[in-house]
Amino acid sequence: MTVHHKLGVVLTFIVRDRTRNEEIRRLAYDIINTQANQRGMMLGWLDQWGLSPVAADREPMAWMAGSGAHDGHTASTGDARMPGMATPAQLEKLGELNGEAAEIEYLRLMTAHHKGGVDMAEACVDLCSPGAQRQLADGMVTGQQSELELMADLLKERGTAPRP
Repeated sequence: MTVHHKLGVVLTFIVRDRTRNEEIRRLAYDIINTQANQRGMMLGWLDQWGLSPVAADREPMAWMAGSGAHDGHTASTGDARMPGMATPAQLEKLGELNGEAAEIEYLRLMTAHHKGGVDMAEACVDLCSPGAQRQLADGMVTGQQSELELMADLLKERGTAPRP
């Protein structure tokens, strides 16, 4: 999930620098700070436990297998990518856009990103023992669902919707 959060921060820095819309910039500020903070907590736990952020001995997302929350993006399906990850081409396109076009592309990418994040966080809630990790995951679900609603409203104000 640390890699997922890192990409969320990267996407958000791009749009922050490509728009003057204060509502989008406030959302960007919140996402950058929240995801960077959460990523730091997760990296700290991994360091404390002597674990690498990238597990070389298993497929990415294998930990989600068996949870009721995932959307099929697990090693068991042959598609081990993290849900909602933007491609390099999508990042490049976002970096070429400005103003409302950048806002729309960002909101669509971040909507997919957050939906994937919610899937992973729900899997953690299902699989984690009660404690700090489960609390963080539960907070991610709540926070990202709230931001998903805001992003849907922002897209609607711009006369569009998330990609199907």
